[in-house]
Amino acid sequence: MTDPIRSHTDAGSAEPAAPHTSAVGAADTARPTSLSAIIRGRRSVRHYQSRPVPRELVEQILDAATWAPSPHGAQPWRFVVLTRPEVKARLADAMGADWQRNLEMDGQDAATVAIRLQKSRQRLLEAPVLVLLCLYLEDLDRYPDVQRQMAEETMAVQSLGAAAQNMLLTAYSLGLDMGWMCAPLFCPDIVVTALDLPRTLKPHALLTLGYAARDPKRRSRRPLSQLIIRYD
Repeated sequence: MTDPIRSHTDAGSAEPAAPHTSAVGAADTARPTSLSAIIRGRRSVRHYQSRPVPRELVEQILDAATWAPSPHGAQPWRFVVLTRPEVKARLADAMGADWQRNLEMDGQDAATVAIRLQKSRQRLLEAPVLVLLCLYLEDLDRYPDVQRQMAEETMAVQSLGAAAQNMLLTAYSLGLDMGWMCAPLFCPDIVVTALDLPRTLKPHALLTLGYAARDPKRRSRRPLSQLIIRYD
């Protein structure tokens, strides 16, 4: 079973990623300004300092997401921003209970389940800001056949990924870091209920946001020669 708390991490198996300066005090450390360097410098962070993130920076990151391409310019995504500890704890408890049932169903022993639940809960509670990315399909085109309607929704999901990437890169350029958690995909109804959200929202991802407490482990990338299947 796919781990619903795992991140969209830096993955690959070849050349190492570009070196990066220490994350501690990252806001005071100059980050690269060229787009190429920002893309290569962005990393997936799990551990954050307790220092709060100013709202103006959060909104600057969210604004970057709004410039992502989307089908018909519909911007089929909405953001839920969580900063209060009690709200983050309520969400962590609800998702954790569902994940525990899945882990036990997979036959994992009690000790392993407890460790994994504690680590995932810690990630949610320690991050100063959580951004829940939700798919919003109400403004998309409607078709009489299933195939085209499914394609319309797929376009919306693809654009949500583009919006998320804009946020990840903007956060990094501002001296912040983010981590991508796919847990809401596995329990969208539970997330909606826990946060009392409209049923028109479809939770897809949680982005943790803050000032990194330490450098994360960087994974290498496959060489481009392995990824280009055809170039006529």
